Amino acid sequence: MVIIKADDFENYYKILNDLGRDEFAAVKRVKELSSGIDYAAKFIGKKRGIVGKRGLKREEILREAEILSQLNHRNIITLRDVFENKHEIILVLELVGAEEEAVSFILKILESVHHMHEKKHIVHLDLKPENVMLLEKNKIHLKIIDFGISGQLKPNEPTKETFGTPEFVDGASPLLDNTNQETFANISQVDYRFDEEFFSHTKDFIQRLFIKNPKSGILGTTCGYGLYKYL
Repeated sequence: MVIIKADDFENYYKILNDLGRDEFAAVKRVKELSSGIDYAAKFIGKKRGIVGKRGLKREEILREAEILSQLNHRNIITLRDVFENKHEIILVLELVGAEEEAVSFILKILESVHHMHEKKHIVHLDLKPENVMLLEKNKIHLKIIDFGISGQLKPNEPTKETFGTPEFVDGASPLLDNTNQETFANISQVDYRFDEEFFSHTKDFIQRLFIKNPKSGILGTTCGYGLYKYL
């Protein structure tokens, strides 16, 4: 259960500088007043009323907090605090460094995914390079971040919903098709085609990730493109 504080955020943290922002959220570097430790605070705007267009629904924001509160793994970002006021919810998260190539960290990423899937039945749904970060103080220690569209599945209860980015492409994709709908179909049916120019050295590894009917009943088609389809 996530503890949500209604206190004034600035009684606990000092805001230092911006780290990034998107349509609904701003991430800022903050310093905890009691410890002097720096964190990343994600300020997420709440949707105002039923017809409001800006912001996210309260339950959508708190889903990320609930998911993170259940995870305890060295390669998954840690949730420190949750604050709520009239206009926004603030998630205080472990501060991690800038995006870097994650090729040498594949094993750590797979260990993290195993922890989520096997131990907690949680699926991230949006794994991609910008959501794999490195701790500034330790360049070999990675953290998986951004559980905004993650979900928790119930064992033996079929789920047929699609989430996330249909493809995340670094020049080529074995699943990419002419439209998003066709790409989604390729992913859910595990229908892929390799271009030898791009995949000659990684084809075997990628094929081992494409599991259509896993015996565990929890992995489904879990491609690195953020789409999850339970089959």
